[in-house]
Amino acid sequence: MSLKIEEVEHIAKLAHLDLSAEEKARYREQLSDILDHIAKLNELDTSGISPMANAVVGASPLRADKARPSLPREKLLQNAPDAEKGQFKVPAVFGEKKK
Repeated sequence: MSLKIEEVEHIAKLAHLDLSAEEKARYREQLSDILDHIAKLNELDTSGISPMANAVVGASPLRADKARPSLPREKLLQNAPDAEKGQFKVPAVFGEKKK
C-alpha cells in the first residue's frame, strides 16, 4: 500500500509536525513499507492460534509489589533546580485571571 503525500501531510497535521518536502517523501516511503508489512502479516492464517497476553505461559513481567523504604528527602531534592520547605519548587501553572 503506497501512501500519497497528501495522506502523510494529514498525518503530520494530526501530530502537529511541520515537515519539509524531503521529510514528507521519506516518511511516505517508510509508512508505506510499514503498511505493506502489516498487510503481509494479515495474510497469515492464525485460526489455530489462541489469543494470548504473554508468550511465556505463567510468566509475569511485573515484579512483586513489596513495600520498601524510600530515599531520604534530602537525597531526592539534592539535584532539584529549586526546592523550598522540603518540596520541589516549580513555576506556577495557573496564573491570576486577567480582567
